[in-house]
Amino acid sequence: MPDVLDVSPYDALLLLSFGGPEGPDDVVPFLENVTRGRGIPKERLKEVGQHYFLFGGVSPINDQNRALLDALRKDFAEHGLDLPVYWGNRNWAPYLTDTLREMVRDGRRRVLVLATSAYASYSGCRQYRENLADALAALESEGLEPPRVDKLRHYFNHPGFVEPMVDGVVQSLAELPDEVRDGAHIAFSTHSIPTSAADTSGPVEAHGDGGAYVRQHLDVAQVIADAVRDRTGVDHPWQLVYQSRSGAPHIPWLEPDICDHLEERHAAGAPAVVMAPIGFVSDHMEVLYDLDTEATAKAGELGLPVRRSATVGADPRFAAAVRDLVVERAAGERGEEAAPCVLGALGASHDLCPVGCCPARAPRPAAAGADSPYA
Repeated sequence: MPDVLDVSPYDALLLLSFGGPEGPDDVVPFLENVTRGRGIPKERLKEVGQHYFLFGGVSPINDQNRALLDALRKDFAEHGLDLPVYWGNRNWAPYLTDTLREMVRDGRRRVLVLATSAYASYSGCRQYRENLADALAALESEGLEPPRVDKLRHYFNHPGFVEPMVDGVVQSLAELPDEVRDGAHIAFSTHSIPTSAADTSGPVEAHGDGGAYVRQHLDVAQVIADAVRDRTGVDHPWQLVYQSRSGAPHIPWLEPDICDHLEERHAAGAPAVVMAPIGFVSDHMEVLYDLDTEATAKAGELGLPVRRSATVGADPRFAAAVRDLVVERAAGERGEEAAPCVLGALGASHDLCPVGCCPARAPRPAAAGADSPYA
């Protein structure tokens, strides 16, 4: 039997994700949850939901989270980490508030949170923290004592997150025809966000052009490109590109869009492109539609060979990385030295989101940060 790892003071891990519909009848109610408070008509939501209807109204994200849960539980058991793992979503069942209520009734008092978003941004971090605060307030209103929740640090540069993506790019390059492989470009793709949100992402000292969001992605892209060169002997040109824009046309968002980038690379004579979705933990709808469907169709129109590399998903190395992050954070909470495991030039992210980190346009309470009302 493995030695038991010390994860005190924590008594549970919560996998916190976005959620997604699991059938055609779920699509519009799911989108109503996502867009609540914005006044978007139901007919418009039906139009937006066509991406889901193309796949039977089912987002793959929930099954992917189930696979990750299984991988985490298996890894924890094999390595002596006695920590129950729960799962809650922001926008669909199992809902975050219901899961936290279950955790309280199970006697959980100190909870670590793993969000399925690796980078700093409002939508990728603070919004999750706001949802946690909303859920804790709901429990309090029911007369339950809310647990203390802490969020694991951003894991964008942990080897267990990066190394599976290196493998994915190398595999995609190997799948290209021999005559275009060495000249192939790599398009490292992530979710576009408004430039104003990017510029204020991360701690205040990281704010500026692109903020922590862009810098973190560029750092990961460079690490992967360097590793691919070391593995293949070829130094492939690369660029960070964006996808899945959903905002009003007059609001500036991060560019270039992946489809525009493919047109530009084709016009410049690139013989092939590997699309590497480094901004996503798993192959959910934005990967399946925006890359596998829309961008791949654009490449077909251009006659440009493309391949799409795999996301991390439930890779055992990612599960091991989560274990490492849990042990690291627990040691820090106990006042012990914990050497963080990172790649690249940026170092380990903060454990506690500081005041002013990834601010919202309309301030709301957020848990698991220096400004949390639930310390």
